[in-house]
Amino acid sequence: MAQEKDNRAFEDVGKQVDALRSESETETQNNGTDSDGGQKLVEEIESLCMNCQKNGTTRLLLTRIPYFREVILMSFSCPHCGLQNSEVQSAGEIQEDGVRYKYVLSESLDLQRQVVKSDTCTARFEDVDVEIPAGRGRLTNVEGLLLMLAEDLGLEQPAREKSVPDAHAKIEQIIKRAKRMSSGEGFPFTFTLDDPAGNSWVEPSTTDKGGKLVRAQYKRSLEQNRALALVDADGENADGTAQQSTSTPDNAPADDFVPEEVYSFHATCPGCARPCTTKMTMVDVPNFKEVVVMSTTYRSNEIKTGGAVPDRGSRITLKVKNTQDLSRDILKSETCALSAPELGLSVEPGTMGGRFTTVEGLLTQVRDDLRRHIFDFDDDDNDGGGDDGRQAGDSLPEGTKRKWKEFFDRLDEAISGEMEFTMVLQDPLAGSYVQSLNSPDPDPQISIEDYERSNEENEDLGLNDVNVEAYGAEGGKTDEGEDAGDKASGGAPHAADQVR
Repeated sequence: MAQEKDNRAFEDVGKQVDALRSESETETQNNGTDSDGGQKLVEEIESLCMNCQKNGTTRLLLTRIPYFREVILMSFSCPHCGLQNSEVQSAGEIQEDGVRYKYVLSESLDLQRQVVKSDTCTARFEDVDVEIPAGRGRLTNVEGLLLMLAEDLGLEQPAREKSVPDAHAKIEQIIKRAKRMSSGEGFPFTFTLDDPAGNSWVEPSTTDKGGKLVRAQYKRSLEQNRALALVDADGENADGTAQQSTSTPDNAPADDFVPEEVYSFHATCPGCARPCTTKMTMVDVPNFKEVVVMSTTYRSNEIKTGGAVPDRGSRITLKVKNTQDLSRDILKSETCALSAPELGLSVEPGTMGGRFTTVEGLLTQVRDDLRRHIFDFDDDDNDGGGDDGRQAGDSLPEGTKRKWKEFFDRLDEAISGEMEFTMVLQDPLAGSYVQSLNSPDPDPQISIEDYERSNEENEDLGLNDVNVEAYGAEGGKTDEGEDAGDKASGGAPHAADQVR
């Protein structure tokens, strides 16, 4: 019963607006409360104004944001000095992983995308090289963030003009450019969010393609866990236990790992920073290579491919014609991009991590993950309805809701084998695989193409900074001044962030 009340407290934005309108019309009869005599939808609290030291009013609204999760909207106003302030805070817990968004804006409509910037999130406009640090939470759009940036930078400009005129001139240029960008000039430009708590978000669209909006999860570092108070300054967990680090497996042999033997590591949970166990095993995929399967006790599993970094990437195209094709084994590495043009589906590298499953299983996971982000409920039922009769995505505009429904209908048809489609796996590290049904003969429904990696792909993978020329020779390094990026094929670089 308590959980049911909590769920009703966090209605979506559209329902909150309708309820507030209804409450305003019946305020006299109901004395400012809802029809059941319960709490006001907007809670009002008398609080101290930090500007004039007199009492003002803080208003709180508990709501659910479409595609996202529950938040608390807060606003303060002082009738004495006129001070006004507003912010947003996540009403949920710290997520298991941090999250990064990269959003490329190319038209005026992109400025209207809704953005949640939590109080632990850092936002950047890359083309201006300006960062909005973690601090006050915001529920706004990209245009609103640009205007807020220009306004905040302009507050101290009169003082800078007198004391540091050089800095004043540079900041004035940034302010002017931010205002031009907010008015729809200067396209394209890139906007990024980085939230170690995982509680920030950029609104997706069915039209996003070609890396326009990229969402990637990552494991938090020890410093980030400390900043979130998950561990203290001495590296202890919040419950006082000492933090453990990954070590040699308990049952590791003295010489080498044995394929298909399961090993256990003492590790630290990236979600809560408490001690946990990671299990791993090495599996030989027929007609491919050896891969490492890893599983952690906080409900995480992933696939890692091994070996040297290949000279070229690979592009695998599979034509799915029937249910037998849906049962093919498929290995999608964490660096692999997935697309299906007939379905309007595009999954960027790092979004899902490494997966070893079937074609049907991969599409099912993509569908379920998207539904949890797009709609307000976990869609265990086909109708997506909640226990209280509400329908998933009720707060979405009808046009947007219809587009998403058409998209999910196509996915459902593909998963059930009712339509033919093409699946493309593009992996710059050539670490992905699709099972051939005609092995060792060529499979007419699979085409594998090697391609030269772009400079951007090499940069994202850290290959431009890798230098293995004459590695292992006396001195262990090459002459200074030799291009470090020319010889990157001798070993795999360590990923800066592990994406689940």
